[in-house]
Amino acid sequence: MSVDDDLDLPFYDDYFGPNKPLALSNIDTASINSLDSAGSDNNLIRQRNAPSRVDQARRLWKFNYQEASIYLQEGGNNDKFDTHPHSHKALPAYLLVHQTWFYVMDLAVSLLLLGLAVFEPPAFYTVNIAIHGSLELFALVLLGVELGLKMRWLGPKAFATHKRTMIKSVTLVVMFAEAIIVLIRQKSHIRVTRALRPIFLIDSHYCGGVRRTLRQILQSLPPIVDMLVLLLFFMLIFAILGFYFFSQNPDDPYFQTLEDSFINLFVLLTTANYPDVMMPAYKQSRWSSMFFILYLSLVLYFLMNLLLAVVYDTFLGIEKSKFCKLFLHKREAAERAFRLLVSRRNPSFVSWTHFHGLMTHYRPNKSERDVYLAFKAINTSGDGKLSLEEFYRVYEGARFSWKHESAGAWFETWKLPTPLFIVAKGTYKLVTHKFFEYFIYLIISINGCWILADTIIISNDKNKTVADVEITWNAILFVTIYVVEALLKIIGLGAWTYFHSGWNVFDFLVTVAGIVGTLGQNFETGEDQDLTFHYILVLRPLRLLRLFKVKKRYRDVLGTFFALLPRMVSVAVALLIFYFFFSIIGMEAFNGLPLADCCNGSSLADYYRNASNSPQFYLNNFDDILRSGVTLFELTVVNNWYIIMNGHVAVTTKWTYLYFMLFYIVTMVVLTIIVAFILEAFLFRIQWERKMDESIDDDRIEVAVSISRDEFETHFPQPWIQQDTITLADSLQTTDTVCFRGVRMRTRDDLSTQMYRDEVKDWLREEAERQEMELRRSDLEVENREGRSNTV
Repeated sequence: MSVDDDLDLPFYDDYFGPNKPLALSNIDTASINSLDSAGSDNNLIRQRNAPSRVDQARRLWKFNYQEASIYLQEGGNNDKFDTHPHSHKALPAYLLVHQTWFYVMDLAVSLLLLGLAVFEPPAFYTVNIAIHGSLELFALVLLGVELGLKMRWLGPKAFATHKRTMIKSVTLVVMFAEAIIVLIRQKSHIRVTRALRPIFLIDSHYCGGVRRTLRQILQSLPPIVDMLVLLLFFMLIFAILGFYFFSQNPDDPYFQTLEDSFINLFVLLTTANYPDVMMPAYKQSRWSSMFFILYLSLVLYFLMNLLLAVVYDTFLGIEKSKFCKLFLHKREAAERAFRLLVSRRNPSFVSWTHFHGLMTHYRPNKSERDVYLAFKAINTSGDGKLSLEEFYRVYEGARFSWKHESAGAWFETWKLPTPLFIVAKGTYKLVTHKFFEYFIYLIISINGCWILADTIIISNDKNKTVADVEITWNAILFVTIYVVEALLKIIGLGAWTYFHSGWNVFDFLVTVAGIVGTLGQNFETGEDQDLTFHYILVLRPLRLLRLFKVKKRYRDVLGTFFALLPRMVSVAVALLIFYFFFSIIGMEAFNGLPLADCCNGSSLADYYRNASNSPQFYLNNFDDILRSGVTLFELTVVNNWYIIMNGHVAVTTKWTYLYFMLFYIVTMVVLTIIVAFILEAFLFRIQWERKMDESIDDDRIEVAVSISRDEFETHFPQPWIQQDTITLADSLQTTDTVCFRGVRMRTRDDLSTQMYRDEVKDWLREEAERQEMELRRSDLEVENREGRSNTV
């Protein structure tokens, strides 16, 4: 940073309102003005006290860089600005809590609390109560320290009004008291509150996607509840009709009371008890089948599909609304950061010096070269300074990875001996030729047919099992071809380019698995042979997935799958949280029930009989956390779920129905939203391609940036020598500029910005009108206060 840049003081206006920037939290405006007045003297450098003023200016800029990076992080993480630190005292606590190691610790502590359910009664693995009690207390203390640090930077008032933090605090206090009681008594008691432990996981930094998923579920609830009320209403109407129609039949146990009628029709909604529930009435009168046909047609096929349509429509609106809010939130964050980076000499632009200062805090791992290239990429005007409109693209610019474009293939960058250069160049031409790809597709197809034929032969041979499969010459041949393909691509494309393709990484892993399985299966013989390497070898058919790249429809499906994968992980975690919640409640309510041989004399007796030839449904219980999870998954699948429910009801009370029916409703809602996720993502991809008239097969965004000789000497590493730098220096001997290509992954936000470009203009116009109205209201309030003051 030059002396001129040091003395070019930050420009502070009334943009931030009563919340001063961090640099001004303990400095008054008069001090800044006096420093600015002194700095206006051109001979300031010659003054005796100039260094102190330079240091003061540097200190202001350092705070501004740090605070601007915090604003960008808050925009990217969708954190509200209410939690922004506004004083020097709050900053250390904020920075500590937002360290990567602190995020990891918070996540580990949250997972530790959840994992303790394995050792707490009813335990899957029993340990001394002092051990799991002490671990719980230790984890809760660490979470308490985190909340204390959060209160330090938020302040008591903001802390008390932050809903998620207050829920976490109340839960922590209750669990802390329970943990102390357990340690004092050395005995566990009924602890239903353990079901609330996922709150700590949800609040951790790495579960932001889970929070967004749960928030979307909650936002989708109003129309879902409306549809559920309608569904239950029709179910009740049919339950009343069923009671009056079929209760007179003594051989029909399903409609003897209104309660039986409603519960069995609820189960019929899942088709788990069909046609069993119909057969007694059908035996008495064939016309009774019309009742069940009408019920299933109306409730299952119409209302349930209508529920999906309502959820999809609601979810679509929520997705667009969420993107709108996040888009405007990131713009506001970028604008706040921009206001902290402009100077009094240039109040409308951000210079390279201050952009570089920002990136030392926002992206500290990026080299000066990458930062400068990002600066050039978003500086579309090319004037060497960023306007606000250009600075809005700072999020996209910071994600680019840069490579020397003129270098071409890797063998053109490295100074290879002539024979090696010829080999590498020839290999590159071979693996990039379309017929090479078609040849590999043909080999994969033949391999797939061969695997299918071998499997059919083995399955029809009564004298062989899967453990008797031996390595044949064709298996070795295909694995060898795949190894040669991988080596040729690595040599021709270069390791960096090869492993930056998802399909190449997938092929490489399957090839390595094939090598390990083949070698392991070949060397393990006789009594030492086990199925470990056999299971690895079985993964070979996964390579057939590569054939789906040929047809565009399949590429859309696979593209949707990979695009959904991060979000589906969040949805899966949210579903596991629901499982944990219901598992804890189930263990507290139903653990240790005598389910074996519990239903003798009833239609369930055969299912619960403790015999080797019975289905042994008594194993579906809540005796520990793992059994509970398996039982809940069986309930989710809904096949024979009513047998599990009725078995628990038989040894408890009829109130148990509420637990199982509520769990089904919750999982039905979550799974319906998952289907809406998939529908929305797939249809969005199709609609985007139609609207933009292009394909999303390429999931990367590229940008080119040219660098002059002077820029190269200024911003590229000189103290150390890199191969890339040597090549660039050689290139500059023959040309005045060199070109770099930046690459980043295309995100859903990029697609949404293009998809909703007309709506984006409306959002920006509405946001500008809102800000203008707020400014007028603020000016009017100031005028009214001044008028009252003058009157007094």
